[in-house]
Amino acid sequence: MSSMASLTSEEQYRFDIITKVLKKEMKPGQGAKLLGILPRQIRRLKDAVKKQGSIAIVHKLKGKQGNHQIDSSIKTKTLKIIKETYTDFKPTFATEKLGENHDIHISPETTRLWMIEEGLWKSRKQKKAIYYSWRPRKEYFGELEQFDGSYHYWFENRYCDEKGNPIEVCLLAAIDDATGEITKAEFGAHEGIIPVFTFWKEYIEKIGKPISIYLDKFSTYKINHKAAVDNSELITQFERAMKSLDIKPIPANSPQAKGRVERLFKTLQDRLVKEMRLAKIDNPIDGNRFLKEIFIPKFNKQFSVIPTQEGNVHRPLTKEEKQIINDIFSIHETRRINNDFTIQFKNHWYQLTEIQPTTVYPLSLVRIETWLDGSVHIVLKEQKLAYILLPEKPKKRTKQPIILTTHQLNWKPSKDHPWRNYSK
Repeated sequence: MSSMASLTSEEQYRFDIITKVLKKEMKPGQGAKLLGILPRQIRRLKDAVKKQGSIAIVHKLKGKQGNHQIDSSIKTKTLKIIKETYTDFKPTFATEKLGENHDIHISPETTRLWMIEEGLWKSRKQKKAIYYSWRPRKEYFGELEQFDGSYHYWFENRYCDEKGNPIEVCLLAAIDDATGEITKAEFGAHEGIIPVFTFWKEYIEKIGKPISIYLDKFSTYKINHKAAVDNSELITQFERAMKSLDIKPIPANSPQAKGRVERLFKTLQDRLVKEMRLAKIDNPIDGNRFLKEIFIPKFNKQFSVIPTQEGNVHRPLTKEEKQIINDIFSIHETRRINNDFTIQFKNHWYQLTEIQPTTVYPLSLVRIETWLDGSVHIVLKEQKLAYILLPEKPKKRTKQPIILTTHQLNWKPSKDHPWRNYSK
């Protein structure tokens, strides 16, 4: 018999069983049971070991190139492309781009093994599992939208400030809970009130009103980043706007509670960044166009799922809501009318004109609405008051009108007016 030095422990075990059967120290049926094979296979192995020795136990393809092994030239070409273009891509994503852009079709596992061999990828240790109770997806499209913003160097070093430092940009995104579709995503200046209101106004006008929105309780609606300079009242403004439209905002108590949008941003920080690099996108304007026209349709086609129930429960805006949509998505603040019918608001002075659509008294409280286009509207009793923007702070006056009304003050009747002819 040939040398047994090259046998594995499993092969050695099989050889020892066959040897005992040959020496009649064990019955063939017993050997078959131990090896988990049929008796006729025991007979074939006995004959082979008699003729060839221990080598008969070894698989015939051991040490040889597999019948389905990929040609070495394809491996060399693939690794060259990965090193030049996709060096920081994950294996699955690199495999997709190899198929799309280079007509190289291999499995993600093959790419992973090749990248590990070349030191381009490190296999990760499994993280310690943390228990979170599972929540099933919602049934209908539009039943729940998960919404958040993510600050990141989305354009890497292609979008910089005057000193050449890369700029962090905020990406606002909503993902449907039932389908996993990105319903809307766009780059904004920050996660403040104006970008958030702009996002949802465009969303609702185009898609409709979702039943509820799952959002971040702690970071999305308070100042949590140096760029978010104007959202100290965002949660109040947002809740007020959503209440006007009968949309229920649901604040999450932890990032894991809105895991779908959290995982989305992790995926986007990998895939979107690299897709924009390949497309040579270097600014938020082109980035928004790329998101809308190319990335989101492709992403939804690849990763969205079929909801458990057919149907779209987004609701269209009513006729009344369409008329006041700009009022709803505006910043509401309260100011008091001065005795001279001026209003001070953000270092500006506004003079109410003499004729108004409703009676105005000094010291009344009015609502100042700042629309998304920057225009200022003064509202009293749901009527918009007419005003003039003063160039400077007005001087004090000795005589003040008592009220403003729908007609001119200090009006004098004509000579032939009935009042003049009235006598007791």
